Amino acid sequence: MSEDSRILTVTDAARDKVLSIISGEAGEDELALVLAIGGARDTEFTYTMHMTPLDLLEDTDHVERHGDLIVAIPQASVANLTGATLGMSKNLLKPGLSIENPNSPSPTIALDGPAPDLSSPVAEQVSHVIQTAINPSVAGHGGQVELVAVEDGIAYVRLGGACQGCGMANVTLSQGIESAIVNGVPDVHKVIDVTDHASGENPYYEQSKK
Repeated sequence: MSEDSRILTVTDAARDKVLSIISGEAGEDELALVLAIGGARDTEFTYTMHMTPLDLLEDTDHVERHGDLIVAIPQASVANLTGATLGMSKNLLKPGLSIENPNSPSPTIALDGPAPDLSSPVAEQVSHVIQTAINPSVAGHGGQVELVAVEDGIAYVRLGGACQGCGMANVTLSQGIESAIVNGVPDVHKVIDVTDHASGENPYYEQSKK
């Protein structure tokens, strides 16, 4: 946890804010902030943050110390969070933590970009898993899943129907869709949701603007 191994910058204000939150939790001296890529919306990543005891961190997590604050980043998110800054929002109407990230999802998944090539063997394997194992399951709830692109071991998917804007979409992705794809396609290690959930019938979040 040396400074040389840091991939993330944490401003003093953001560090103090997180530490103030941790101070209200039981066992505060053993908690770490876990920061991860949660998905993507259009051309920007979305993020998840939560506190977890140090002894529950994965062995593969990248762990770094910022003063009294310990931050853990899951291995799958390390590359896309390298160079990012955790700070405080400059939007007075939406105070809180914010992330400035020089990285962005693959440009081939931009809404106005060219259609990606889905004819590669890996993409075809992912499509097969989606059509045979995932869509029959989510169809019962009025949802559907579409493969958008596969690049560098990451499958980008878009949720449609009842899945778009659903408050449980993140759980569905992490516990169902990602598990099925990663287990069924060895060359894929991560699944990112690029759905514009904010435009769904029941949007559960709105991506903050830089």
